[in-house]
Amino acid sequence: MADSATSSTFLAVVGGASLLAFSARRLHPTDRLPSLEGWALGDRTLGPVWTWLLLGGTVFTAYTFTAVPGLAYGSGAPAFFAVPYTILICPLAFVLLSRLWTVAARQGYVTAADFVRARYGSPPLALVVALTGILATMPYLALQLLGIRAVLTAGGISPRGPGGDLLMVALFTGLAVTTYRHGLRAPTVISALKAPAVFLSLGAVTWVVLRHVGGPGPVFDEAARRLGSTGPVLSPAQQPAYATLALGSALALLMYPHVLTAGFAADSSRTLRKASVALPLWTGLLALFGFLGMAALAMDVRAPRGNAEAAVPMLVDRLLPGPVSGLVFGALTVGALVPAAVMSIAAATSFVRNVYVEYVHPTATPKRQVRIARTVSLTAKAGAVAFVFGLRHQDAVDLQLLGGVWILQIFPAVAVGLFTARLHPRALLAGWGAGMLSGTLLVVGEGFSSAVALGFGRLQIYAGLAALMLNLVVAVTLTAFLDRLGVPRGADLTGLPSRLTVRRRPDTRANQQ
Repeated sequence: MADSATSSTFLAVVGGASLLAFSARRLHPTDRLPSLEGWALGDRTLGPVWTWLLLGGTVFTAYTFTAVPGLAYGSGAPAFFAVPYTILICPLAFVLLSRLWTVAARQGYVTAADFVRARYGSPPLALVVALTGILATMPYLALQLLGIRAVLTAGGISPRGPGGDLLMVALFTGLAVTTYRHGLRAPTVISALKAPAVFLSLGAVTWVVLRHVGGPGPVFDEAARRLGSTGPVLSPAQQPAYATLALGSALALLMYPHVLTAGFAADSSRTLRKASVALPLWTGLLALFGFLGMAALAMDVRAPRGNAEAAVPMLVDRLLPGPVSGLVFGALTVGALVPAAVMSIAAATSFVRNVYVEYVHPTATPKRQVRIARTVSLTAKAGAVAFVFGLRHQDAVDLQLLGGVWILQIFPAVAVGLFTARLHPRALLAGWGAGMLSGTLLVVGEGFSSAVALGFGRLQIYAGLAALMLNLVVAVTLTAFLDRLGVPRGADLTGLPSRLTVRRRPDTRANQQ
């Protein structure tokens, strides 16, 4: 068990996050009547700093901060795919999120499915976009609990068994209450604590490791020796899988409802672009976590078999004094609370707007929509807790892997739809179905491996990207066929051009709001 100093610092950090969450109503207070836009998006009032804090705090989760170094601890270089992957997110967010924000704010859309519904005039296509987002989000939400469990158990703060489970339930109960009351404002104010806590604690850990070992060179040399034949360097056979996994993961991440929710909360498209430009600061943080995984290997940290995520927490517990290690564990725990809250809000919002209002109660008042969204948000958190307690760790990881493959299949409808409406909605539905089925079969058939062979010798690529290519081929081919038959389309209500146009000069009158 952790000593009293470690536990005290940990409780101080988590307690501070809880106090901030309960004060969330003070963030941009408004006299507006309750609405789903106000609860789920904070009335779209976040400036550049708040947007950067929330977006970074949502994209870079506690499980990422333990899984990446855990993979580096066990496999070496392949773990660092997360670095180019998160770098690719920045230009994609700059272009895609800002463009989607502009049309969403102008038309009052709250979810990606709202945009799809209006762009293609197709309720069934909007429904599958919403349900895919909810389905992919739930195991991702559960992984935040697993990240907390890995950190606290390895650090000795949380005992194994019922005692540790009760601690996690208590943490999520506080989060559930504040999210229920204040919506997106709660994780936004928590993100103001997450960023400095994670940056400062990671800096301290890295400095101690480098001082103890003598620099990064000895770390990589010793890690290479311990990895043996696998080595810390990518082999030529691994490079296609590495590159496609980075690209596919970047495209998929921007389709997750919680990332879009964090982006929609910005007060302007210009604010969103500013926050996107600064996101590489979070990527540098992730690279340092990967380095610590290599350091744990080099320093002979013995993580339990099948639980490599515990390597860095065990390294922290070994090297740092109690108060500092408590700060690190508290920062990582807070790192799970921000994305978990946003995920539950995003899933609830998608359900209310694109399932409940569309198919169950079309005349629901804004107040009733908020009430239903709050209830669904609580249910999502309770489901995540039950999911973790009822299934093995590997089950959650496997389902999250499938979730990444699934969410990538809405990319044609959402991202491509931002620039052209030439794809037929029925063709997009068929492409989505083909991508979902093929992606699932590829992943399951390979024993839940993200990289799959396509029959070209030893070449392997990311299963989600392979499914997306089939998705696009089906959508493009079937669009030509349906257009030739004269199958009608729904009306486009977004106000966007029906096809991509390129101007000779930039439009200085663009909406900057």
